[in-house]
This record gives sequence, structure tokens and C-alpha cells, in this order.
Amino acid sequence: MTYVKAYDEIRKLFANQALSKQRGYQTKHYSFNVDGGRCPNCKGEGTVKIEMQFMADVELECEACNGKRFKDEVLDIKYNGISIDQLLNLTVDDAISLFRKYNQNRIVKKLIPLQSVGLGYVSLGQSSNTLSGGEAQRIKLASFIGKGEQIEKTFFIFDEPTTGLHFNDIKKLLSTFEKLKVMGHSLLVIEHNLEMIKCADYIIDLGPDGGNKGGEV
Repeated sequence: MTYVKAYDEIRKLFANQALSKQRGYQTKHYSFNVDGGRCPNCKGEGTVKIEMQFMADVELECEACNGKRFKDEVLDIKYNGISIDQLLNLTVDDAISLFRKYNQNRIVKKLIPLQSVGLGYVSLGQSSNTLSGGEAQRIKLASFIGKGEQIEKTFFIFDEPTTGLHFNDIKKLLSTFEKLKVMGHSLLVIEHNLEMIKCADYIIDLGPDGGNKGGEV
């Protein structure tokens, strides 16, 4: 969510709530990256790491915030009955529906690129280090889409971006690729998915098989 700058708008939204203003909270109080409103025990991670001397480290849910990442007084602030923790647990699809209902069009506009690349199922607060390689690629793609015409013509390289995607999400991704082409960008996609391959302008087929039996153009 930080890649597409949606969280900046969400933090402003919570900072503008009446109780938030009354308590003197600023946008920083709704960030888990800096001191202010984040849980001081886990530093906004929601978990604490227990170092084991002869075994792999163990991560446990923070006992101070119960994995919610923020101080209790910050969780008191609600937007239409929803705390910042509850909001961050919503999927992108559910968050778009919520913000459309309350005409928060600036936030919706920033979240739409995530939905358009097939990431509607990802929760807003999901840490980037828990994403798969394909998901990380699509998040970066969404950030470019969100910038629109502001970015220079770019040559994109994607390594199997359809991995783990449902057929309907693959169609969304193909639509996004088409938008990039219309904007003047170029794409090189390494892919095995036939739905993706059949939509390519040019195909470079390496084979005939994999490993030692491959390598021929």
C-alpha cells in the first residue's frame, strides 16, 4: 500500500477524525514505521523475535498490542466505526468498496492499480517481505500504473508474473500490460502460461525441453 501512496491518504483521513484532533494526533501517529502511535514493545511489527541460542529464532505475537501494531489509545480512533488496525486487515477489494461507499475517491484512485494487477486479495497491512516474487513484481507494476503519464518510457522485464493467479486475475494483468503498451512502454515477459503467451506481439521460444535439452531458439 505504501508503494502506491494510499497509506499517506489513509493516515490523513484518521488524523482528521474529531477525536484524533482533540488528542492532538498527527499523521505520524498512524504509522508503524516511526515512534508516536505504534506499539513501543514490538516497534509496530506486531510480533517480537525470540533469539534461540542453538535453534532458529522464533517470532511470537506481541503481548502488548496483541499483534495490532498500535497503542490502544490510537486504536480508539475510528473512521465510520473502523480502527486503523481493522482497516489494515481489509483486503484491497474490500477497502475499495468501503472507501467508495463514503466517497473517498482519492484513496480509491490510489488502490485501483493494485486491484488491476490482480492483487485485490492482498490485505492493506500485509508486509512486503511476506509477498511472493510474482506479487512483489505486480506491486511495483501497480506503483508505475498509479503514476500514469508522469513516468518516462520504460522497458519492463517480468519473470513469470502470473504465478499463483486465478484466470480472472490473469485477464486483469493482461489488461494492465495493454495499458502500459498504449502509454508507450515496452515489456519483456518470461512466462509459461499459455493465456499470457498467446497475447504477446512476439514470442521467443527456448527449448525444445528444459535443462540440458534446452537452449535452442
